[in-house]
Amino acid sequence: MQSGMDLNLLVALDVLLEECSVSGAAARLHLSEPAMSRTLGRIRKALGDPVLVRAGRSMVPTPHALALHAEVRAVVERARGLFSAAGQVDLRTLDRTFTVLAHDAFAAAHAAALFARTAAQAPGVRLRFLGESHVDAPALREGTADLEVGVIDTTAPEVRVEQLYEDRMLAVVRPGHPLLDGPPTPERFAAGRHLGVSRRGRLHGPIDTALAELGLSRTVVGTVATYPAALFVLRSTDLVGLTTTRSRGLAEALGLVTVDIPLDLPALPFGLAWHPRHDADPAHAWLRGCIREMLAGEGL
Repeated sequence: MQSGMDLNLLVALDVLLEECSVSGAAARLHLSEPAMSRTLGRIRKALGDPVLVRAGRSMVPTPHALALHAEVRAVVERARGLFSAAGQVDLRTLDRTFTVLAHDAFAAAHAAALFARTAAQAPGVRLRFLGESHVDAPALREGTADLEVGVIDTTAPEVRVEQLYEDRMLAVVRPGHPLLDGPPTPERFAAGRHLGVSRRGRLHGPIDTALAELGLSRTVVGTVATYPAALFVLRSTDLVGLTTTRSRGLAEALGLVTVDIPLDLPALPFGLAWHPRHDADPAHAWLRGCIREMLAGEGL
């Protein structure tokens, strides 16, 4: 990156890579499309790279631009923090995109409430929910995500973690399922055919460990990547699936029945995680507060 790259160009580059569209970036930055095109030309010249290239009717970032995006976003966020009054943010004029890394079950259960709150308090804020990947990546450090919500298992020292509550697993079945004909004993639970939920496609987990301690095992016929997908499978099969106490409303909305799992399973520590560069960012703190208050008011 050449030394002539000023902060305005960095802001424009960040928005262009978010939108992958000259017209979209122009609207975000309140510029005309010709002015945005000229800005893109300046960025291309400064970087010595096309940045965005045509792919059919859309535009896609070049590999070099993708590699730079996390660094560019971090610089822009630090600059915003420097020029913002400490601890203050005007939510009505805030123009910001937050990327939230979360399991699909969280988005299914809570995204509507978050969109409603941002519309009421900060109408210029956009929320992008990214599903968990089948591979682990330092999304918070690299700036791919601004906030992670869910069961946080990272041990990275540069990540801030705030635990909100402990959740637990429940079994889910269709109405009239044989598991509902009597008490859910470990033996009756293990005898069913099970559907797993795993972003990596794992067929075994803590449930199998707990069953093995009792000399039992279960048959897992397969996995799907998300809990919402599993619920639709469970509606029309005799498979036994899983959800959590905080997400059982999704299962009940689809007419499914939740059952306590008769095993000693580890609790699921649900919380928030973010990179320390966002500690003093009042807009980021507002988003964390929104999610914290929403989940605290939800109860069990």
